[in-house]
Amino acid sequence: MAEIPHPIDVHVGHRIRIRRKFMGMSQENLGDKVGLTFQQIQKYERGSNRVSASKLFEISQALKAPVPYFFEGIVDGDLDSSGEISRSESDALSFLQTTEGLELAQYFPKIKNPSFRRKVLSLVSAMAHDEEDAKA
Repeated sequence: MAEIPHPIDVHVGHRIRIRRKFMGMSQENLGDKVGLTFQQIQKYERGSNRVSASKLFEISQALKAPVPYFFEGIVDGDLDSSGEISRSESDALSFLQTTEGLELAQYFPKIKNPSFRRKVLSLVSAMAHDEEDAKA
């Protein structure tokens, strides 16, 4: 029977993927920088293989992010009683792994006018509700 990845390993893997994509780096490029195959990077990003402390340090240097970055968002309140990362955090991480999610995350903070930011959120909310209504 296959072992289920630990939620912390999955979280760290997601953070590696988010940072790598944000840096515009392929799995192969990251692997080359830290002496691994792209397949191993892929396994780290899925959380199916645990990242050793020394390899996480090398990855942090290659991705120009401090080691604590990979653990951001993990606090007692973000884990439910079973030790799973909360559903909302999991959804957010999944979204940020998409090209569109990364683009939105890059551009949204550049909207300085609070009224415009609210309008963007209202638009996205309305579109999401329309999608839900269409499925019902």
